Amino acid sequence: MKILVDADACPVKDIIVETATKYHVEVYMITDASHILFYSEENVHVITVDQGADSADLAIANRTLPGDICITADYGLATLILAKKAIVLHPNGFFYTPENIDRMLFERHLSREMRRQKKGRSGHIRKRTKEDDASFLVVFEKTIKQNISNDEK
Repeated sequence: MKILVDADACPVKDIIVETATKYHVEVYMITDASHILFYSEENVHVITVDQGADSADLAIANRTLPGDICITADYGLATLILAKKAIVLHPNGFFYTPENIDRMLFERHLSREMRRQKKGRSGHIRKRTKEDDASFLVVFEKTIKQNISNDEK
C-alpha cells in the first residue's frame, strides 16, 4: 500500500505526511511543474510532471495499484482510481465509491451547465475549517490502519 496525493491544490498535505510517517507508509506527492514541494521525511516522495491539463492526474493513475490510497478533489481522477480498485478519499474526508461517483459527475456537469448559462450560484466556496481537517484526519487514519491490517493478513 502506498498513498498518492493530487498535490497541486491539496489542503491536507501536512496531515497526510504526518499521519503516513507515523505509520511508515510511502507517500507520493504528485504535482505539475507550476508548484514546488519539498519534504525531508524519507517516506515522502515528490514527483513533478510537466504542466498540462491532466498531466498530474495521468501520472497518479499510472502509478496506482489495487489497495493504494489516493487523495484528490478531482472527480475525473477519482473515477480512474476507482477503476483500478484503489481507495479514493476526498480532502474533506469522504470516500468516492462506485455507488456515489456517477451522481457526483452528473452534479458537476449540471453545475457547469448552469454556470455556462449564468443561472448558477455565485461560486462562493466556504473557507476550510479546523473541523474539516479533523474530519479528514479521522477518516484517513482509520483507512491507513485498516489497510495495514489487511496487508498483514
